[in-house]
Amino acid sequence: MRYIQIEPAGKLQGVIQVPGSKNSSLALLAASCLADDIVTLEGVPYNEDVKVIKQIGKEIGLKLNRHGDGRIELDPRYIHSAVIDPGRASSYRASYYFAGALLAKFGQVTIGYPGGDNFGSRPIDQHIKVFQAMGAKVVFQEEGYRVEATELHGADIYFDTITCGATINAMLAAVRAKGRTHLYHAAVDPEVVDTAAFLSQLGAKIVGAGTGRIRIDGVPYLNGGHHTVIPDRLIAGTFLMSAGITGGQVTVDQVIPEHLGSCIAKLKEIGLTIETTDSRITAYGADTIKPARIRASMYPGFATDLQQPMTALLVMAKGKSVVTESVFPDRFNHIPQLRRMGADIELRKETATIRGGRPLQGNWVHATDVRAGACLLLAGLAAEGTTRITGVEHLERGYADVIGSFRSLGAQLSFMEQTVEPGFGSHIG
Repeated sequence: MRYIQIEPAGKLQGVIQVPGSKNSSLALLAASCLADDIVTLEGVPYNEDVKVIKQIGKEIGLKLNRHGDGRIELDPRYIHSAVIDPGRASSYRASYYFAGALLAKFGQVTIGYPGGDNFGSRPIDQHIKVFQAMGAKVVFQEEGYRVEATELHGADIYFDTITCGATINAMLAAVRAKGRTHLYHAAVDPEVVDTAAFLSQLGAKIVGAGTGRIRIDGVPYLNGGHHTVIPDRLIAGTFLMSAGITGGQVTVDQVIPEHLGSCIAKLKEIGLTIETTDSRITAYGADTIKPARIRASMYPGFATDLQQPMTALLVMAKGKSVVTESVFPDRFNHIPQLRRMGADIELRKETATIRGGRPLQGNWVHATDVRAGACLLLAGLAAEGTTRITGVEHLERGYADVIGSFRSLGAQLSFMEQTVEPGFGSHIG
């Protein structure tokens, strides 16, 4: 069993180079299948999800080469299959992008149901709605589903709820469909804009990305090209919070501050001092963290992916804080783990009430998803004594080098291994 061990280390100090966005990269790597020539992507973080995509590519004929300088070169010209291994597809959430990216070229895609983080169901109903509106038939099977269409045609698609994944998947399917597609009630996330920018650079005709209405005119082919992934706003936000929870000073470099507007506003509200330039954000910890109300919502609201690490920070605030999760109501698996460390948190449906100010104590805790792991890591930095986090494979899905990054700021943490003893699971349940 592998785990992360954290020892108290005081205030974090330093500068972190923010990697490319994991969520954007997962869409861009699949989108590369739409091209008819070689594509080069820069800034893709080489985490566990990307390694799974590399294996999928190898099996379907997508050549993926990673260079020493971090560039990833993809050659989609020799893709010979649109059957995605269900086991690999179910190992991460964004596998559904391969359905949108391969359907127009092959007329039929077979893929497993999406997996990844364990905090409730990840419905794909809006994705299915997109494919059906464009003339595809969807057949559900035990291990996955098959999407087939003799020809995709443009359509007017009204999303029932704002969804970043389905908005991106709709763009992927529409760029090589016949005719014009309109997306209404579309997500406005930076990852949507990044994917549209990439596709447009290849020759796609997309207008309105970043607004609630997107228009796509289908084209018969796409060129190759070169694209740099946007910075990861979620990793940047977590490091800014690390300054708050340790009372330190942390600068995140190579970021787009506008992507973190709601996060920056909340950090200021609870007492942190924030300075920004065109591509840098510096957070200064405060002597006293103030309680606050947080409501996680779709962009540009407070990101659901930052709700969990923010909860760790609010545990330090004397007084009552309230965190409401409106995107994934079950995204609270970190709460029992924080309680194991001494946090006073009451959970009712989609709302957590935090009575903060009590000192945290190191303990064995378990991460069930990427951001829950980030939450527990932050809590460990502020706790008295040793904290040990299991479930590290989830952190590795989102962070290419979580240990090295935090160590560079002065944190004392390391990967450890231990033989699992009988009944050990009871210590981290």
